[in-house]
Amino acid sequence: MSAAAAARTAAAGVVAARAGRVLARRLPRHPPGGSARWERRNHRGDVVTLLEGPVAALAAGAGSLPAAPPWGRAAAVATLGAGVFGAVDDLAERRGDRESGARGLAGHLAALRRGRLTTGALKVLGLGATGAACGVLTAPRNPRRPGELADAALAAALVAGSANLLNLFDLRPGRAAKLTVVVAASLAAGAPGSSGAARVRPLAAAAAGSAVAVLPDDLAGRSMLGDTGANALGALLGVACLARWGRAGRVAALVVVTTLTLASERVSFSRVIEASPLLRELDRLGRP
Repeated sequence: MSAAAAARTAAAGVVAARAGRVLARRLPRHPPGGSARWERRNHRGDVVTLLEGPVAALAAGAGSLPAAPPWGRAAAVATLGAGVFGAVDDLAERRGDRESGARGLAGHLAALRRGRLTTGALKVLGLGATGAACGVLTAPRNPRRPGELADAALAAALVAGSANLLNLFDLRPGRAAKLTVVVAASLAAGAPGSSGAARVRPLAAAAAGSAVAVLPDDLAGRSMLGDTGANALGALLGVACLARWGRAGRVAALVVVTTLTLASERVSFSRVIEASPLLRELDRLGRP
């Protein structure tokens, strides 16, 4: 990797981590709409704040900017766009969405087919639009290139699907943030001189830096990512997949994302993790 690429990677990680720490201190002092608006109960019934979500989204967006064009712009658009639509679901979710049984991707899409637009369905549509924007920003400017439209659709699906998938893991303290760090590290690994590695490493550093910044409060059970943070970090990982791989790798990644998403409608990820001693210990690592 060149010196310029190494500098971009270092800058992305430092900016994301630093922004996350600063925002984590300052945002709770002046929470938009008041602190009560961001309070929720976690799986144990304890009151936590969702302000971790905006902190992670803004930190990840800022950390993405040092990446080389067009990846920095695309990652910032994906991160902030997914964060905004996640915040809509976090803050404006109608009580009737839950009472009508509109839960999970299948539930929201079923409600949409019945002519009822839930906030969850609005988020799904918004994530799709955000992914499409990333596809346009990162597509080669070659109208003669075969399969360009299919590649744009693939990019949109991968970014939106990744944003949705990470949110499905945000069910226990620190789980989604840990997964972000693991996936970011795996994406950054590769041949030092490869062009894909040089493109993806600043994005991976931004994702990992922002996740590490919010991890202590998340693990302690004081805050949680919510849809805002989990969707934002997932979308950033989706853009990192686009930067890392060509068409074949993107198709494989989308298959994995789709398979896990569909499986979540029938299988509890928490139960699978608890059933495996290794995964259970890793999942609990760092919690009080």
